[in-house]
Amino acid sequence: MKKLLSAFLLLALSVVLVACGSNKSDNDGDTSTNSSGGEDTAGELKELVVGASNVPHAIILEKAQPILKEKGIDLVIEEYQDYVLPNTDLADGEIDANYFQHIPYLESFINDHSLDLVNVGGIHIEPIGVYSKEYASLDELPEGATILMSNSVADHGRVLGMLEAQGLITLADDIDKTKAEVKNIVDNPKNIQFDANYEAALLPQLYNNDEGDAVLINSNYAIDAGINPLEDAIAIEESDSPYVNIIAVRSGDEDQEEIKALIDVLTSQEIQDFILEEWKGSVVPVK
Repeated sequence: MKKLLSAFLLLALSVVLVACGSNKSDNDGDTSTNSSGGEDTAGELKELVVGASNVPHAIILEKAQPILKEKGIDLVIEEYQDYVLPNTDLADGEIDANYFQHIPYLESFINDHSLDLVNVGGIHIEPIGVYSKEYASLDELPEGATILMSNSVADHGRVLGMLEAQGLITLADDIDKTKAEVKNIVDNPKNIQFDANYEAALLPQLYNNDEGDAVLINSNYAIDAGINPLEDAIAIEESDSPYVNIIAVRSGDEDQEEIKALIDVLTSQEIQDFILEEWKGSVVPVK
């Protein structure tokens, strides 16, 4: 009788173990499938890789990251220290978009390198400023003073237009002011000398070394070097400048949902308020 009972118990235990084992194989490590038999990707983030200058562009993008994540987008920020690779990498498909340049620079780069890139939206303006360790205003600049500026031809029209607006020089009327060069100056009362032989990123160092009588520096480089455009510049570009910093993508990608979401977030009130609060007007958001 005892042997019969033991056999019965062993049989019952075997049934339970088999059942548990069957249940484990049905559920443990289970991968949900969709109606087509593939893995269910519901809730998976879509990656969007954006190349950017570190200040202020990357900082603005970092602020946008959690907002985009809520929209199902994983924003990956690739930081660049130059003004060439962000466009060539974009054209080559290494990144999905870039955020570092203004419209005239993009147009000039496209023309020079035959790239099929497009502007999909303006985000902010970085007013360019004149800095001097020795003089407190443009009026104080002496006869024959030397102003150091970027060797980027795309920026020359911008800085010369700003100096014309400040009354320091006059440019010819029959030219596109955004493409102006030093040779287009028709009136230069102080005989200002322009030295345009420097990489834009080196200009803050030249200013800190007190080289030249004045230095023209874009705000992103000034901020990155600890220079406050609103406090340290002796003259600064007006906020209605046409040199808006933009998002650029490859032609044909303009209508991608991730790109549209990026523009919506970067032009949202939350991001615009952040820009104003973070940089106190030395970086100005645009609609």
